[in-house]
Amino acid sequence: MKHLPIFLVLTLVFALFFPQAPAHADAAPPEAPPGTTLLPGESITQVRMEAETVTLAIFENPADSDQARAKTEAVFTMRNLGTEAETMAVRFPLSFFNGNSDGYGGFPEIASIDVKVDGKTVSTRREIQPFASSEYSYKEREELPWVVFDVTFPPEQDVMIEVLYTVDGFGYFPYQAFKYILETGAGWNGTIGSAEIIVRLPYEVNEKNLDLNGQAGHGESTPGGVMSGNEIRWSFTDLEPTYLDNIQIVVVTPTLWEKVLQEEANVEKNPNDGEAWGRLAKAYKEVTMMPKGYLREDRAGFELYELSKAAYEKCLSLLPEDPLWHYGYADLLWAQYQYGIYSSGETDTENILGKTLTALQTSLALDPDNQLAKDLLLEISYQVPQAVQADGENFTLLGLTATPLPPTPWAAEATPTLESAEAVPTSTLTMGVLPPNTPEPTATNPLCGSAFLLPALFGLLFIRRKRN
Repeated sequence: MKHLPIFLVLTLVFALFFPQAPAHADAAPPEAPPGTTLLPGESITQVRMEAETVTLAIFENPADSDQARAKTEAVFTMRNLGTEAETMAVRFPLSFFNGNSDGYGGFPEIASIDVKVDGKTVSTRREIQPFASSEYSYKEREELPWVVFDVTFPPEQDVMIEVLYTVDGFGYFPYQAFKYILETGAGWNGTIGSAEIIVRLPYEVNEKNLDLNGQAGHGESTPGGVMSGNEIRWSFTDLEPTYLDNIQIVVVTPTLWEKVLQEEANVEKNPNDGEAWGRLAKAYKEVTMMPKGYLREDRAGFELYELSKAAYEKCLSLLPEDPLWHYGYADLLWAQYQYGIYSSGETDTENILGKTLTALQTSLALDPDNQLAKDLLLEISYQVPQAVQADGENFTLLGLTATPLPPTPWAAEATPTLESAEAVPTSTLTMGVLPPNTPEPTATNPLCGSAFLLPALFGLLFIRRKRN
């Protein structure tokens, strides 16, 4: 504690001289080697890739349910346009084809690959060779491992090559990114006649279980994919591939989306099951809430937020005495207020902050020892001290005061949200104790702007969020 004044001075310097913009992305976990189109041998070839069909069937990683894998089947139809047969060592990269690392200096490899030529399994060998040229190579190493196999291409005949392997997704829960590299197909003669890249999920594909706009921090999914049933596919003709044609798709981790589908079925079958509604609300929230606590800002993310909010409200109408579901509801609302309203300086027209505090107040009234609710109130007190003041485990909810205490940045009086619009005094939670039937108080006006950056920065160092 003796170093605290120095810390505060340094924090104030950052607050004064650095821009106050919310950071929605962070370094991702190590990237896995992507799927890659075959490369020919090093000499010039007359063999053309007439057609390419690649299917990535995404499934749960059995070693880690928070991760995903894709069983990849790539089928290539090759045709020798020359007048003489060509025999070459066709190759497929086992690591990053362009000499790059996984972002952390590592060079993971695809564990195993099976290869068939015209329907017959062929032997392969692992060789160390120079990396493939790329328009965005960083060339962190000169050589990399390849799986190599010999193929003879007779003139004016089609040769079919099948490559089967499994790749890991990468990214933070609840999102996983997968890539497929098309640019290596430029090594064959001419263009790629036709190419189809198909991503298949265990359920119907839609915008809610995909991240199409880079919300999860892994970059945008490749545009132009057509969704149909449980597939999304990209189609190309006469493609002269460059790095701009490489495919990326970011999906919700399958175990989480399957949980969403399961709980949707549960509430449809048992509409009065409050626990099922709570589990559904939590699952929706996990899909729309990023690892750093902010919510997806695309259309599908907004829909997921509304679905989660409605499910929590249904849950609480059936289980009004459950403190954890009140906390879970507050956790969702706080994320919306913190990143969707407070950080952007918008007006809290829906009284999101007031509803958040009311849910936490109710949670602690029902369970004075609910540490999750206390932790969240403590976080709010650091970021919005005009709304919550903390003294140990005693919390004064200024945000539930009918008349805000001056000085205050509150903009305009908000509309009460309950049938009763009576003003109530400032609420004080001593060890979280309140009468169990305390009515929801009249809402107060919203906070906006960035006046409290200093306490927010200070508080974030001490708080580790937990969620229900």
